[in-house]
Amino acid sequence: MGAMTPKFSICVYCGSRPGEGAAFLEVARAVGEWIGQHQGQLVYGGGKTGLMGTVAEATRAAGGRVVGVIPKALVDRELANRLCDELHVVDTMHERKAMMAERSDAFLALAGGIGTLEELFEIWTWRQLGYHDKPVGILNTAGYYDGMLDFLAGSVRSGFMGEWQMELVRTGTEAAPLLAALRAALPSHPQADDRLAQNI
Repeated sequence: MGAMTPKFSICVYCGSRPGEGAAFLEVARAVGEWIGQHQGQLVYGGGKTGLMGTVAEATRAAGGRVVGVIPKALVDRELANRLCDELHVVDTMHERKAMMAERSDAFLALAGGIGTLEELFEIWTWRQLGYHDKPVGILNTAGYYDGMLDFLAGSVRSGFMGEWQMELVRTGTEAAPLLAALRAALPSHPQADDRLAQNI
């Protein structure tokens, strides 16, 4: 499918480690398979280890297109995935996140560490500020994000966030329904939003 135009692009944020327990890898595989089976394109961090590598390989195996974006400093550490249809090696993390955002119509966070959380919160913040109107989702596998979501609910109760901010992000525990909801919510103009790059 590399030469074909994908029907949509979904950016997936996830860990470069596999995590403990089979559930995390199984969900990453299911996400990649869904993207590929629906003639979509995966945009991700360009690594071939952990959940990152699993979602990329599953997308490719299911006939999807894979775009990886990785900074030079992480090429060796994260073992850059040379099997991507496009592999972009950039100078900084800022460039990486800007390109991933520009190439995507929607965003989905799987389990991951502080890098995944940082990417999720940044794209969520950009959404609340009106820099983009692309859907954002959190796939809460095995209760991984329960603590974070409880903390954020406490932030709302304490008056530091509004319920409307929480409503900007869809959450789910199953890959296919959440991915379908994100795709259904794509803006009517799924094009790169230049405002993202301008506001970094």
